[in-house]
Formats: sequence, structure tokens, C-alpha cells
Amino acid sequence: MQLPRLIAFILISAIGFPTQADYQVEDVADGLDHPWSVAFLPDGSLLVAELAGNLRRVSNGTVGAPIANVPEVFRLSQAGLFDVLLDPRFEDNATLYLSFAAGDIDQNATTVVQAMLAGDSLEEVTTLFAAVPKKSGPLHYGGRLAWMQTGQLMLTVGDGSDFREAAQDPEEHLGKTIVIEPGQPPVIFTSGHRNAQGLAVSKDGTIFLHEHGPRGGDEVNLIESGKNYGWPLATHGIDYHGARISPFKELPNFENGIHVWVPSIAPSGLMIYEGDMFPEWQGDLFVGALVDKEVRRLDMEGPQVVAEQAVFPEISARIRDIRQAPDGSIYVLTDENPGRIVRVFR
Repeated sequence: MQLPRLIAFILISAIGFPTQADYQVEDVADGLDHPWSVAFLPDGSLLVAELAGNLRRVSNGTVGAPIANVPEVFRLSQAGLFDVLLDPRFEDNATLYLSFAAGDIDQNATTVVQAMLAGDSLEEVTTLFAAVPKKSGPLHYGGRLAWMQTGQLMLTVGDGSDFREAAQDPEEHLGKTIVIEPGQPPVIFTSGHRNAQGLAVSKDGTIFLHEHGPRGGDEVNLIESGKNYGWPLATHGIDYHGARISPFKELPNFENGIHVWVPSIAPSGLMIYEGDMFPEWQGDLFVGALVDKEVRRLDMEGPQVVAEQAVFPEISARIRDIRQAPDGSIYVLTDENPGRIVRVFR
């Protein structure tokens, strides 16, 4: 064994990575343009949202042509098509939900639509939510969707970067989590967030969210109705040019992160593992890391993080999303062009 590989093997063994015998890794599909999220269709195929604005079906490793009638997205820098989420009754109603940046460089907003998938086209596309006020610039949209135990749809909305003070404004959607119910006004669920690109709800209804800090201060938060998570008044990070954002890492009446990364790992994608394929990971959180080009596993005891390790080092790419498949395997999306879908299984 060559010396660098021997050193890597010793380090991996010492810090507790699973060995290759514990799991296998295979590429499911490649050639994707910055895949941002994935949903599992009842027939075994996948729906993949590309940041570029395309929704594609992947069947048996083949990436299909873009699904027709996807709404036009604003694509620049961090702006584009974000999450795709199936309705819990998708087999009966063929309904799905998309989040994306809509508008232009001067006026844009995190937006959610409901639509029906009919073959290779969307039908009955209806806008359910558009963040107010609209903002300028192509940064910090949030954009993650998840189903709450109540059956309501939850969305993360970023602070828009230059508009971070809005995260503390109770009249604005920026820097919030939003509950969306068709036919009802959107409701602000929590506030004080920067740019949350990880959102997951456990089978018992516990809600976890992670968000990007600036230079340092990425957080995992336990989300509860009406709570304020502090941004930008309390943060473990500093601004990109080195200036202090706030003198406070914690403040009364604000919720602290249950886990904080300094320096930043740039987290994206969040999964609570609740499958049977890897019983030793039941209840653990899995986080994609863009900067560190890896997946992080957070060992959980109840709602608390007790340990952390990097896993699946052979993927070695910017990780945008991570999801549990119906069979209990784990799907990982790489933030590249061409980007890959990678399956981890036994």
C-alpha cells in the first residue's frame, strides 16, 4: 500500500469511519447540472431538481429530458430551482411541490408552487407562496421543503444576504421558516435564521434545521413554533471581510444551536436516518458539507448531538443534498456540473 493511502487508512480507522466492508457506494446517475434535491417516485424512478431550472426523471441510471411546464426560475449564482417534494398522497393525486427563485436581479423571491405530474409534464401549476418583500441580488434563498407531522408544508426562507436585519422583522418573510397551507395565508413559524438549506422532520414530529453561518457559525437547530434563533444579533461567525457581526454568541430569549461549526463546513441537505438498512444509525442526522466535500454524521441521543464523524470519504465532492430512499439506502447529490447521484447501501 502506498504511503498516502496507508496514512489515510490509519486515520479513517482511528476516527471511526465505517470500513468499506460496512457499506457499498455506487453511482446512480451523472451528467446533471448542479442537482439540488431528489424525490423518490412510487415506480422506483427519481425526480431530480437541477439548480439550472430543470426537473428531470432518472430511470435505471438514465437521465431524461427536462420535464415540461416547470416554472421559469431566476438563475444566477445561488438562485435557481431548489427543492422537489412529493405530496404524501402522491400515488393518488400525482401532486408535487417545487421551491425556486422567481423574478430577476432587481426583484426576486423564494417561491413555492404546487403542480401535478402527468407523464413528462407538469399540469395545474399554482403558486402557493412568494416571500415578501421581494429583494435584489442572487443570494440566500433557503428553499428547503418538508412535511410537518400536522400535514402542513414547511419552507425555509433565507435572509437575502444584504437584508439580514429582516430576519428579526416579524412582518417580513426573510430569515424565517414558513408554514404553507393551500388556501390559507402563510404563517411565520420561526425567525432569526440566516440561510437554512437543511430541514428534516422525524417520525415523532421533531423538526431539525441547519443553516449557513458567515465565516464560522453554521448551526443545527431544534425548531419549535414561535422561537427566535438569533441571527444576526447572536452568532458564532464573523463577516467575510473579517468584521464582527455581533459581539454576542448567545443572548437571552434566543435559541442556541444544538451544534455549531467553527470554521464553517457550509452545510446543505439534512437527513434523519430512520431506515432499517443501517440500524446502527437510527435517529442520527446526516449533513452534506459543501466546503469540506464530505458527508457528516451527527450521532444523536434524543435531540442532542453527542458525537460527529465524516463518512463516505470515497464520494469526495461538494455535497448538496442527502436523502433516505424507501429501501433504507442513502442517496447523496454532488454539487457539480456534471453532478452525480450516489447511492450508499448494504
